[in-house]
Amino acid sequence: MCRSEILKLKWSDIDFKNGFAPLYDTKNGEDRKVPLTKKCGRLLQKVPQSHEKVFPITANCLSLPWGRARAKAEVKDLRFHDLRHEAVSSFFEMGMSVPEVALISGHKDVRQLLRYTHLNPTNVFKKYKAF
Repeated sequence: MCRSEILKLKWSDIDFKNGFAPLYDTKNGEDRKVPLTKKCGRLLQKVPQSHEKVFPITANCLSLPWGRARAKAEVKDLRFHDLRHEAVSSFFEMGMSVPEVALISGHKDVRQLLRYTHLNPTNVFKKYKAF
């Protein structure tokens, strides 16, 4: 999810039973349902629901600790948004199809989706060997 989508997420929207988080008023203008991993669902259920939003903070409030974590890890050029790129690439390496990844990421245009993708040549080679 994009930072803005994460920060808009409300507890009342999360469907723990079916394992997804619906997103409304997204960047591309379309609503979508993002499947949650089992681990994500378990972690979210441990968080106290003391506020309407899952993460009741501002974008700036997220940026400051992100910068501190980056500095502590001695990583200079990693943006929060880069995590989205990594996730998309990981989904493809897991064997998900373009429509499946687009459903999760919210990309309408396959060309834009593929810009996010940075496949590991070693993993591609392993698949090729299987044929």
